[in-house]
Amino acid sequence: MKSAVKYDGNLFDKNNFYLLYTDGACSGNPGPGAYAAIIIQDGNESVISGYEAETTNNRMELKAVIEGLKKIPEGSKVYLYSDSNYVLQGLEEWIKGWKEKDWKTTANKKVKNQDLWKELDVLISKYELEYVKIKGHSGDEYNERADSLARKELEKNQNIE
Repeated sequence: MKSAVKYDGNLFDKNNFYLLYTDGACSGNPGPGAYAAIIIQDGNESVISGYEAETTNNRMELKAVIEGLKKIPEGSKVYLYSDSNYVLQGLEEWIKGWKEKDWKTTANKKVKNQDLWKELDVLISKYELEYVKIKGHSGDEYNERADSLARKELEKNQNIE
């Protein structure tokens, strides 16, 4: 399976708070996919993007959050901006119940993307997080940029396969 992660190398000090804008993109669902995260702290910004040859849009949305958080110092206050209902509802509503039911849904089915949800569950315990829902393609500058970066990563990798 082809997979790639790119990071521009900027790390931040643990001061004030961080804004994390994330997005995922897929060509077909499932199909090739990419994600992007923009991290902003005190006027500085860093960009992360990655690609997977066979994935789903929801997996790329989760991957964007995971990879973004990994670049932020533990213990930091983070405002997570996302247009993904799947990610935000999962974090705010579903994950607690899934864990109580041994990673099963209310219909007693295995939670999809459980590997990523478990990884994200460990990560979120290390930050003070606030979730901000953004309407996709509504003109929010950083959400539009994250979307564009994810699509560009997808297009670039599809052209070299």
